Amino acid sequence: MLNPVWLRSFATVAACHSFTEAARQLGLTQSSVSEHVRRLEENVGRRLFKRDTHSLAITADGEAMLAHASLILQAMTRAESQFRGPRLKGRVRLGSSDDVALGPLPSVLAAFRNAHPDVELEITIGMTGRLYELLDAGSIDLFVGKRRLGDRRGVPLFTARLEWLATVGTLVDPQQPLPLILVAEPSVTRAVVLDALAEAGFRWQIVCTSSSHAGCIAAARGGLGITARPQYLAARGLVPPINANELPALPDVEFIAMAGKRLSRPAGTLLRLLQDSDLRGAWVGE
Repeated sequence: MLNPVWLRSFATVAACHSFTEAARQLGLTQSSVSEHVRRLEENVGRRLFKRDTHSLAITADGEAMLAHASLILQAMTRAESQFRGPRLKGRVRLGSSDDVALGPLPSVLAAFRNAHPDVELEITIGMTGRLYELLDAGSIDLFVGKRRLGDRRGVPLFTARLEWLATVGTLVDPQQPLPLILVAEPSVTRAVVLDALAEAGFRWQIVCTSSSHAGCIAAARGGLGITARPQYLAARGLVPPINANELPALPDVEFIAMAGKRLSRPAGTLLRLLQDSDLRGAWVGE
């Protein structure tokens, strides 16, 4: 078993390149630090330092152990911090665009709930444009969605490129108005797609409007037309049209976390979790 006291002494010696300085920083005697390192070496059956009366160098096994020790000590620090402080209580009103809800939101919520079981979550799913309105009205505390065109507010989380999607085998006639399936206004995705078509001089016809991306996916699966969705989100049964290279390239969209001016402690904690999480991840949509 790897004793964390041994690991801390070992990691401090490795950082200081000195048993004497490590002992001073840890508030221990040099003999205690030496004993910790010796017992760690005995436990793993490897030499972690090459040392004589004049020099001290970490071995290859020591470097490997240092990587593990750093992770273990960091995890212990986080755990101690969580359980040393008072338990969070209260309510967080979180908004999320439905494409984010179809992606990583469940894992983030699970992590937050596990860490703070006494906090009540109230979740609103909607188009990003609507979430801006709810935040400005004070109806939600924060949201995760796309950055509105021309708006610089919010904390950037990641960017993703939109792509055209349709049923397998779809061949689009670029000489005819493109049959579009788009989410209803106000929608960042809708605005980005229509702006790209207008700049490229393409004509279009909106054949279906939905209040959600899930509705757009269902309509596209039914063969009603083509839609757009971030590339990282899979959509079973949909692929880019055969001649997608003849269609205008769609730009990147930026996903952000946006918070109100005054955040409660639980809401601020969730915001930090969202910022620290690898939201891009390997999302798999429905």
